[in-house]
Amino acid sequence: MSPLFDLTGKRALITGSSQGIGLALARGLAQHGAAVILNGRTEAKLEAAAEELRAEGFTVETAAFDVTDPAAVKYAVDGIEGNGPIDILINNAGMQFRTPLEDFPEEEWTRLMRTNVDSVFYVGKAVAKGMIARGAGRMVNIASVQAELARPGIAPYTTTKGAVRNLTRGMSTDWAQHGLRVNALAPGYFKTPLNKALVEDPAFTEWLQKRTPAGRWGNVDELVGAAVFLASDAASFTTGQTIFVDGGITTSL
Repeated sequence: MSPLFDLTGKRALITGSSQGIGLALARGLAQHGAAVILNGRTEAKLEAAAEELRAEGFTVETAAFDVTDPAAVKYAVDGIEGNGPIDILINNAGMQFRTPLEDFPEEEWTRLMRTNVDSVFYVGKAVAKGMIARGAGRMVNIASVQAELARPGIAPYTTTKGAVRNLTRGMSTDWAQHGLRVNALAPGYFKTPLNKALVEDPAFTEWLQKRTPAGRWGNVDELVGAAVFLASDAASFTTGQTIFVDGGITTSL
C-alpha cells in the first residue's frame, strides 16, 4: 500500500454507519488500516455491523448516541477520546423525506435540519476540540448532488445538503490554521436503504439511467476511493472542497 493512502494507526469515527454508505466507508477505511468506530442510535444494528467487519479481520468499536443531541454528542465524543484520539471523522448521518414543498410538514423540515445539518455542526465541533489540541485531523462531511441540483419533492433535503457544503467551507476556513482538513463528499444516486423506494421504481431507474452519463446507479463501494483520499496524507493540501462522485450527473444537461 502506498504510504500516501495508509491509515494504519488512525482511529476513525463514522456517524450513521450501521448500514448503507456509512458502513461501506467504515469498511473502506478499515481496509486501509484504520481502526473504525461505528455510530448509530440502535445498539443491535451497530453490533451486527461491527461483527460483520470484525469477521473480516478489522478493528471495530461501536458508539451508540444521537447525533442530533448536542449533550449526548459531547458526552460520547469525550468517552471515545478517553480511549484514544479521533483522527478521522466522517459525518455521514442523514435522512430523507419526500413530499411536494407546498405540503411539506413543518416537523419534517425541523427533523431534516437537525439530522442533516445540526449533527454535522455538533459532532464536528466536539471532535474538532481534540483535533485542534493535537494540531491535526481529517473530516469528511457527506453532502450530495443535491448540494448542486434540485428535484421536485425534496427542496428541504436540497437545502440541507447545500448547507453541509457551505458548512464544510466554513469549518475549513476556521480550522485549517490548526492543522485540520475538512472536505465534503457528494454522492450521486447510489443503491442504499435511503433510496430504496427509488431503486425499486422502474420509471425512476429508467430516467436516472438516461440522465446520468455513466448510465446506471452507483454502488456504495465506489465512494471508498474518494473518502480514503480525503482521509489520508494524499490530500494533505486539500481542504474546503466538495468532491462529487456521481457518474457525471452534475456535469451534463
